[in-house]
Amino acid sequence: MSRKPILITMGDAAGIGPEIIAKLWASAHPPEDVCVIGDADVMRRAIRQLGMTLPVALLDRPDEPAPPRSLPLWQPAGLPLDLADCPLGNVDARAGAAAAHCIEAAVRAVQAGQGRAIVTAPIHKEALHAAGVPYPGHTEMLQALAAKPGEALPPVRMMLANEELRTVLVTIHMSLRKAIEAITLDSVLQTLRITDAALRLFGIEKPRIAVAGLNPHAGEGGLFGDEEIQFIAPAIQQAKSEGMAASGPFAPDTVFMRARRGEFDAVVAMVHDHGLIPVKYLGVEQGVNVTLGLPFVRTSPDHGTAFDIAGRGLADESSLRAALALASRLSRI
Repeated sequence: MSRKPILITMGDAAGIGPEIIAKLWASAHPPEDVCVIGDADVMRRAIRQLGMTLPVALLDRPDEPAPPRSLPLWQPAGLPLDLADCPLGNVDARAGAAAAHCIEAAVRAVQAGQGRAIVTAPIHKEALHAAGVPYPGHTEMLQALAAKPGEALPPVRMMLANEELRTVLVTIHMSLRKAIEAITLDSVLQTLRITDAALRLFGIEKPRIAVAGLNPHAGEGGLFGDEEIQFIAPAIQQAKSEGMAASGPFAPDTVFMRARRGEFDAVVAMVHDHGLIPVKYLGVEQGVNVTLGLPFVRTSPDHGTAFDIAGRGLADESSLRAALALASRLSRI
């Protein structure tokens, strides 16, 4: 490798992660300066199932040069020995434990200067739970791993983006009832600050941020709920006083169309599905998940493990390719 690599974690061994990774190297333009963090036998299984002939180059460390026309892989110590025996398309605690272990290894490698960004293939939340992993998903796990011992967790947010739309979430993986309770002036304001800072790093000099309301019609002046009056509008006013180009709250059923037409650079949404459905509706093949607020670049495809098609050669690697391209661009800025 000519410089620090981007690290791709393998994801859940029973899902489509290994398959879409293998497909990247099967293309006419395989990735350069990239290393897979995962299990060699699992990757070999995925390569065989695709009918490919591709050697897996086992590296002693992720930034070690790999032979040409091979898939560079660093296998961290401690993965289950029988990981390749996990049946495809099924929740398996071994796969959940291995996925978490690879993510932790990737973070430690980046912190040690052996990588410049992380791209994560899909994990399965039930498999994580079965393995006793105390995090509901990538975002929360990466947040915990990014903190130094004794330090507070860095505030992070999930952004989903494609060529037409960017959305950032105030709340992520929690029940809708708990998410509503978590919407406060501070949580909305913090999201606006993180979004503004991230978009500036992306090269947008004065980000235009629209804020979607929580309730239908953004509460209609309190007729359909008062969260907009109590928390969201005051947070927007505070953001404006800090120099941010924030506006709203807007009705959540129309603001995404306005952003898609170019009126805004990003939309801040209060809850998970409000923000993610519009982006995914435009096509998961180009959507990219970005974790904002981490001290390193992390992206991922915007889809899950797709257990229903795992191992059948049907998985589309386009979103993973888009995630890799964005990680490459952001890690150069």
